[in-house]
Amino acid sequence: MMPSPNTPTGFILAGPFCENPMSTPFQNAGLAAREIVSSQSLPASTLYVVASPIGNLADITLRALHVLQVMDYVACEDTRHTQQLCRSLGIDLPASKCIAVHQHNEHEGAQRVASLLQEGCRVAYLSDAGTPGVSDPGAILTHEVQSRGFRVMPIPGVSSVTALLSVSGVVEPEHAGFVFVGFLSSKAPMRQSQIQAMGQEGRAQILLEAPHRIVATAKALAALGERPLTLGRELTKQFEEIVTLPCQVLESWLLGSSDRQRGEFALVVHPLKTKSAGESEDVAVDSRVLKLLLPHVPLKTAVALSAEITGQAKKPLYALALTLKSEDSSPNER
Repeated sequence: MMPSPNTPTGFILAGPFCENPMSTPFQNAGLAAREIVSSQSLPASTLYVVASPIGNLADITLRALHVLQVMDYVACEDTRHTQQLCRSLGIDLPASKCIAVHQHNEHEGAQRVASLLQEGCRVAYLSDAGTPGVSDPGAILTHEVQSRGFRVMPIPGVSSVTALLSVSGVVEPEHAGFVFVGFLSSKAPMRQSQIQAMGQEGRAQILLEAPHRIVATAKALAALGERPLTLGRELTKQFEEIVTLPCQVLESWLLGSSDRQRGEFALVVHPLKTKSAGESEDVAVDSRVLKLLLPHVPLKTAVALSAEITGQAKKPLYALALTLKSEDSSPNER
């Protein structure tokens, strides 16, 4: 028989009603979470995917606090890290209620979680920081639990992706949405290929990076030239730093101080700039087909055929055709 959703199982919220209350500034928050959220439905046989703070503990939501109080088990990327997080939040998480589910055992961990859900338990899942399944373990767990017919409920919260995007200033009407790239490949050839693809993508693109790889990533991103990039370092923490600069300058900026290479990083590569009406087009046009056609067909026909064959825009092709015709008719031409 399942306990009431208002009754913690395996957890002790620090407070005056606990035998050994933990001294924590989150005691009142935990009580408020119970008062505000306890009336909400927390169905049994459900996996709760919980977003956790990426640095600042105050970013925990009341809903997440309550869920962590009433879960039967907590699956997590690192049991020691999650136990420490819970202690900081005034929640005692016994080792017997903790399940390690990380990138090296996610399939096996998912089977154990599914067995607990089959028994009617409520299980929460946390990665070490931020939202699980976003460049963190959790996606395989969620997929396998859903494939077995169990419900998965998101408990949303902090994400470095949306946090940095919200202050990057890249949202413009002509640029719909953004692309989440995540971590680039650690292999140089693959990373170079990814950067080339990023150069062709017109929308904003979000990357994540670790401190030991940030300089190598910056060196690779220099290929994007003057395209603006917003970097967020140690987001939500005491030494948070956010800076916007050209991609080609990022490496030298990082090397300017060893402190700039510390912490976890999120990066937003800004959208390609859209040229305004009347602004000159700077387009590299392949002239080979056009040069073959011009001597044999009228200029407009040559342009139309070239556009159809090569897939290039007619406007730059037409401008090039006029230039080529002009050069052919020049009296100084040999």
